[in-house]
Formats: sequence, C-alpha cells, structure tokens
Amino acid sequence: MNTQPAPAPTAPAGPTALLGFGEVRHTRLRPTHHAFAYPTYFLMLPMRTLRARPEAALALPLNRAGRLGFDERDHGDGRGAERGGALGWLEDLLAAEGVDDADGEVWLQTYPRVLGYAFKPMSFWYAHRADGSLRAIVAEVNNTFGERHCYLLDAPRWGAELSARKVFHVSPFCKVEGRYRFRFLRTQHDGVERIVARVEHDDGDGPLIQTALSGALEPASAAALRRAFWRYPAQSFGVIARIHWHALRLWLARVPFHSKPEPPAQAVTRQG
Repeated sequence: MNTQPAPAPTAPAGPTALLGFGEVRHTRLRPTHHAFAYPTYFLMLPMRTLRARPEAALALPLNRAGRLGFDERDHGDGRGAERGGALGWLEDLLAAEGVDDADGEVWLQTYPRVLGYAFKPMSFWYAHRADGSLRAIVAEVNNTFGERHCYLLDAPRWGAELSARKVFHVSPFCKVEGRYRFRFLRTQHDGVERIVARVEHDDGDGPLIQTALSGALEPASAAALRRAFWRYPAQSFGVIARIHWHALRLWLARVPFHSKPEPPAQAVTRQG
C-alpha cells in the first residue's frame, strides 16, 4: 500500500489572476460638496496568459458559475469565448484604431461577478508591448441605462496624466461636456504590489468630479476569494445600490438634473 502523500499542486509559471483589496473614492466639488469612500475589491487578470493557460486563473471561475467569477460576456460587445471572448474584442478594437504593437500581456482591472451578477461602472484594459512597456489603456465605461463606451488612451506612461473629451452620459447630475483626466500607477514596495486608477472630470468651470480606485494585489487563491466574498458579500449589488442612493442625495440637495442624451455614434473616443 502506497503511503506517500500526494504531491502538492505547483503554482503556474508566469502571471496569474490577482485580487485587489482597497477602496474606491468619489468627490464632487460643486455646486455642493459630496464625497464618499468605500472598501472594495477587484480583479486584475492577465488576459493573454489566461487564454493560453486557463490554470493561471487559480481558484477564480472563468465563464462559469461561482460565488465570485469572471465572465467575458460582461465586456466589449458581449462575445463569448467561442468568438474570441473579451480579449478578442479588445484586440479587434486596438487593430481598428491602428495600435498594432500591443503584442505583450493585456491586464484587465475590473469587478467580478458576485452570485452571477455584476455592474461595472468602469474597467481598465492595460495593453503592453512584448518588452513589457505600456502601449495603450482602454477605459471601458458602463452607465445604468445599459450603454457602454470606451476611451482609448494611446502611448500612456505610468504616473503620467492623460486626457480625453467626455462624450458619454454617466450621471444625470453631470453634463456631457468637458474632459476626463486619467492617471494610473502600478508599483511594488516591500513585496506588496499596488495599483491606482484615478479619473477626474473637469467641465467649463474647472475640476468637478474626482474618483480613484486603488488596492493591494495578491493571487486569486481560494482563500483570497473566500475572504473577498465573506467580507463584502453584496458588493455587486452594493455598487448599483450606492449609485442610486447618492443620486437621491444629490437630487435632495437640488443639484441640477440633466436628461440623458443619445449615446455617441462612435463606440470609441481617443484621447486628445
């Protein structure tokens, strides 16, 4: 009888799916000051690695049911894995926009599905060259009306400010005018990797909205997924609930309300 213990599973070589534990911050500066911050968690997914080696997802369910999971149909044009999935959509978008040298890893920062449900106000795609340098960032924005728009940030650098004209309706308390200013950081200190995504909206009168999503990254192990779920079991439902709660507070504060315009004719807006 063989009494030798079974060998422990080895971790996949190369990048793996990550969980980020941190917070989201939002500040409105005018006409009334309104600010909040909530603890949160999010995914950081090496999409090209996952396409080649699904085991790099670790304990994260991909395109299948789970307490927490990732489904490609939540992004882009909703295509499933049989049509290239979300990564295929992004590669088509970059090719159509003339970005032909993003041939390295593509990281996706996004919220997971929780008990099969997700609302993702904004996700970020970080497309790298083969040498590891950052080539392009795509900010994928969803509103509560089921519409989606993308802002393509060409030739970005970590820590540098990027901007794009605001063309897509997100909040009825902001006009579709002005500019977004973006800044992204991915750093490592004392063995802890962190990522920060900042988005600020300026209108004709100056800075109006300041937002940031930040967190410390760790492998998406079974223990990390359990910790995320039990610490914040209603996160996906909480995102949409908080959007409406803060909208109610702004309405009660008599912040001007703007009707939703038609979405932009083009699905992608480039920086500039």
